[in-house]
Amino acid sequence: MIERSQMRVLKNNETVPDDLKGAVLALGNFDGVHRGHQAVLDRGAGIARKHDAALGVMTFDPHPRLFFKPTTQLFTLSPLERKLELLAAFGIDFTTVLGFDGDLAALTAEEFIDEIICKQWQAAHVIVGYNFFFGKGRGGSPQLLQERGAEKGFGVTVIDPASDDGEVFSSSAVRDLLRVGNVREAAEVLGHWWTITGSVERGAGRGTGMGYPTVNVMLEAGQALHHGIFASRVWVDGHRFDGAAYNGRRPTFDNGIAKLEVFLFDFNESLYGHRIDVELIDFIRPDEAFENAEALMVQMDKDCTRAREILKEINTADPMLRYPIGKAIAASITTARA
Repeated sequence: MIERSQMRVLKNNETVPDDLKGAVLALGNFDGVHRGHQAVLDRGAGIARKHDAALGVMTFDPHPRLFFKPTTQLFTLSPLERKLELLAAFGIDFTTVLGFDGDLAALTAEEFIDEIICKQWQAAHVIVGYNFFFGKGRGGSPQLLQERGAEKGFGVTVIDPASDDGEVFSSSAVRDLLRVGNVREAAEVLGHWWTITGSVERGAGRGTGMGYPTVNVMLEAGQALHHGIFASRVWVDGHRFDGAAYNGRRPTFDNGIAKLEVFLFDFNESLYGHRIDVELIDFIRPDEAFENAEALMVQMDKDCTRAREILKEINTADPMLRYPIGKAIAASITTARA
């Protein structure tokens, strides 16, 4: 569970409250709320302070790519609910979620500026990343925003690429790392542990019969996480439990639909129907087929021992659900808004 601030959420293009007009708006999809996004939020905090204005995020749901290609499976890092939790954790005053539909898609860049930014929000300032394009046919650019902002009386700040040793922080970079199982480096780009959220479902019960009962969660469509074993932490109603997570198709048994299965250490309660957050901390080994269940159990003993070792080290430095990098950004936002 992520600690929530009192962030307000506006959805479905609802009427803008008077006290939020004249806000500082950060625009973008913010998938994953990675360190590049955090740089946008950090800059926005300082600008909001200067304007004595609310700081908000304007994002879109569904992702525009899914609207234009509905049969495409997009590897979404943070489904909407998770994204809102992350934004709340970084101290944002409000998030407005624009329903991306045919009407919004038909707006030209000029119309988006006139109707949404100026008329609806009367924004005092807009902040975007260097690669933010918008409007029909992606005809709007950061440069166009700056030009129209100068004409219409709102400020525009464009954030340059944020990077570490030349590696630009991006949602695409995180997806690429997760596809090969490198969750540790993905966390460095994100500034927080990548987390899968879902409701616990009933499985086939094989784990229980082998002495390794698991909680099972289906991944979002398109989430192409590498198949294998991970050291993990699971959060249920604000409580943390360590464990070993498996993502794959169970080739030793049925080679069926891929799902996430987590064995929780020193835990024997039922979690069916509970919403849980599974943090993936480190990759242990790739998936493989074993000769029989007994051989798999021997390997599972080794996997759990390794997971405990990894988590002991991590929990010493990061005992609660926090952001190893992002926490500093959140602190700077809080200070800037004070």
